[in-house]
Amino acid sequence: MIEACLAAIFGLLIGSFLNVCIYRLPRDLSVVQPRSYCPNCENTIAWYDNVPVVSYVALGGRCRGCRASIPLRYPLVELLTAAAFFLGVYTLGLTAAALKFSIFAAMQIALLFTDLEERILPDEFTIGGAVIGVVFAAFVPPPGGLLQFFVPQEWDRRIVSMLEAAIAALFVSGVLWSIGELYYRVRHREGLGLGDVKMVAMIAAFLGVAGALFTVVVGSVLGSICGLVYIWLARKEAATYELPFGSFLAVGALLVAARMGPFQAMFG
Repeated sequence: MIEACLAAIFGLLIGSFLNVCIYRLPRDLSVVQPRSYCPNCENTIAWYDNVPVVSYVALGGRCRGCRASIPLRYPLVELLTAAAFFLGVYTLGLTAAALKFSIFAAMQIALLFTDLEERILPDEFTIGGAVIGVVFAAFVPPPGGLLQFFVPQEWDRRIVSMLEAAIAALFVSGVLWSIGELYYRVRHREGLGLGDVKMVAMIAAFLGVAGALFTVVVGSVLGSICGLVYIWLARKEAATYELPFGSFLAVGALLVAARMGPFQAMFG
């Protein structure tokens, strides 16, 4: 329990950094320099006003300088990341599997909000995440593991696992791209962005073919239901409304990853 609580504190810090990424990456700004600042008055935020969750509550959700409202997204991202880190370590222990789950969850949380707010899925999380997923496969093999039955037994198992993750990423993203291309040729309008395709490649590198396909199904169902409800409530035009599909993919990926990892460990 102590390790899990420490992981949650670390998750709060990572969540704070994710907030920087969510705001800056879609705007092609550096996530390193300058220091955190208020987007409204552009004053640098002091360290004591930048403590995850605590500062938001202490300031009443407003900038100390200009009193502009701070989006609720900031503490929400921090709390979600902390919860993911806690869950990973609590159920999987201080293991490579817990680290893999935590990093995967953090990237999904970031992608959820960048797509929801800006309709952008940064390559740093999609393509970069796919590379990280392939590397992690050397230490925590992705689910499935069918490739091992088709390669010589003398091959290094870590290399085989990395190949498995890379093939899963290429296969699932290729299938999704083909569906999107077919939709475009039939309907003459884009139904699936390239960012979604790259995001699915990243998910497949971590979760394998079955996990990624299940994520697409879950994300599609969630997106259809939530999208139709929002369009009806907000009186949007269904034919032109751009659904943040990446956000629903992220939610689906978090649910699938938790079921395959922490929840499976918790409930057997």
